[in-house]
Amino acid sequence: MSETQTQLPTDTWIYTSWQEYEQIVANLLNEKAKSYYYKGHMRLEMAPVSFDHGQDHVVIIFAVTLFAALKGILATGLDTTTFRKTGVQDCQPDVAYYLRERAQAIPAGTGIVNLDRYPAPDLVIEIAKTSLLDDLGTKRSLYEELGVTEYWVVDVQNAEIIAYAIADQGSKRIQESQLLPGLAMSILEEALRRSREMSQSEVGTWLLSQFQQKQE
Repeated sequence: MSETQTQLPTDTWIYTSWQEYEQIVANLLNEKAKSYYYKGHMRLEMAPVSFDHGQDHVVIIFAVTLFAALKGILATGLDTTTFRKTGVQDCQPDVAYYLRERAQAIPAGTGIVNLDRYPAPDLVIEIAKTSLLDDLGTKRSLYEELGVTEYWVVDVQNAEIIAYAIADQGSKRIQESQLLPGLAMSILEEALRRSREMSQSEVGTWLLSQFQQKQE
């Protein structure tokens, strides 16, 4: 663990100027850290990523991409990408998607996604093992203000998904995606549960059969 890492509080929001935040993040480029900035406060998440977290991360990305492909919905998924409104907000969600006409909104070669220039992602997903309450609270407010259309929190401990539709800087719980009509959270939760007992390829085969049934 580096000296920089040991000096910084993690998994909590601390008051920091944007200039200080930028410097801290620049110094952490070689660390496996996720960073957030919202309302004059920063949060660093540097806890080791667990097996369950990593597994759910892969299952969710596969499920969303497979569903979009079968439905003919253009989709571009991003893994732990930085989205930034300079001086105001910064975030690194576990998963983000641009859909339909915005699937190609971010050009190849882009580093940090500048939200003063490009749109916010349509769908943001956080995989929560140790950060559940923050993902449901402060981060949800952050994504409401960024203008994300839909926000899902995967509760790794309970294999559950808490999903929200966002509009007018507010959010409401949903049981089925509005961005991906026909994709029920219950199906994704069952896929997560199955992934605890079988390989991901077997889970993929099961998901494919479920999605194809819905097309019939």
